[in-house]
Amino acid sequence: MEPNVVFVYKVETQQYVTVSDLNEKGEWQTFELLHEDNFETFNHEESHPLEGRGYCITLNDKNRMVEEINQHIQNYRHLQPSLARTVEEGYSAVHIVSSESAAGSLRVGLERPKLVIGFPDSFSIGPLWRLDEEAGQRFRKEWLYEHINDEQDDFKYENKFANTLREIEDIPGQVPIYIWYGNNPDEQTGLRFLLFLLRNKPNDIFLMNSTELYERYITKDQLIFHTGHIEPTDLKLLFEKNRKNPPITEQERIQFHREWNTLAETKEVLRLWMEHEIKGVKENHFDPLIIHTIEMLHQEQEKKDYIVVGKVIGEILSRTNEGMNAFFLEYRIRDMLYRGGLELKGIPKSMRHYRVKLR
Repeated sequence: MEPNVVFVYKVETQQYVTVSDLNEKGEWQTFELLHEDNFETFNHEESHPLEGRGYCITLNDKNRMVEEINQHIQNYRHLQPSLARTVEEGYSAVHIVSSESAAGSLRVGLERPKLVIGFPDSFSIGPLWRLDEEAGQRFRKEWLYEHINDEQDDFKYENKFANTLREIEDIPGQVPIYIWYGNNPDEQTGLRFLLFLLRNKPNDIFLMNSTELYERYITKDQLIFHTGHIEPTDLKLLFEKNRKNPPITEQERIQFHREWNTLAETKEVLRLWMEHEIKGVKENHFDPLIIHTIEMLHQEQEKKDYIVVGKVIGEILSRTNEGMNAFFLEYRIRDMLYRGGLELKGIPKSMRHYRVKLR
């Protein structure tokens, strides 16, 4: 940094890091190069760090550092596989799911040794165009930053997305891979994306449709559409019941790849799971439902008044099984505010910070 400033970060983990990790933990030292020193030959162990004086680092520069650090971690993993992954050393299977919350349930429910990867994204919303390429990932990130207010720290989504791709790339070729998904647009889209990312892996891949397995082995009286809605003990049972089924065939893989290639050329930013297919719809698809819900909540009031946006969204989610994304609904409410369809009270920095009512 600058002509002569060197920041040294001590890497003490074999897990990929984020900007938040650099802010919250890790040992930093700062050095100043002498005029005769050269960065390429600089050795921090032979120099003295600055004391009582420091430099400010922008978030953009920290994000560049994160990419550099993670590249070194990945190189270390690949060069010394026997030393890498201390926590998951010797795992016998890899489980992947398009939800971090569902990944947490799988970690609790399934017996060790195993590795669980949760994809930190909601694939029912946002563009999918060329998402398996860097250009598409940048395009999706920009759309999400401009439209979805999920209250994440800067670069958190970007770091976690890139780190998950690295985790998938690092999967050794000899372990079986289980992909968990339910009958909802998030996980069905994620299934196709994951299978495309794994297209060059020789591993056996097993598909775990949590919706169908829950209905078959747990109960038909309660409909489950998301893997994350299943208790860890039930996930363990579903895995035991289905683990001996054969892996998907090469023909099935090819068909899923074709379906992903079709999705990766679409322009829609909202997808539904309808009639066993992923279907793109207009982004204002849920607007009439939002208006109807606000009207219904107004009728419950003695006098028409402002309603907390979080309450509107909670009411919608409690009355439907369509697998809607709460943050996308909040975006649609903001869009209607900007267009003059709703009145505003408060600051729309999150769904709990402002209220709306019909004009």
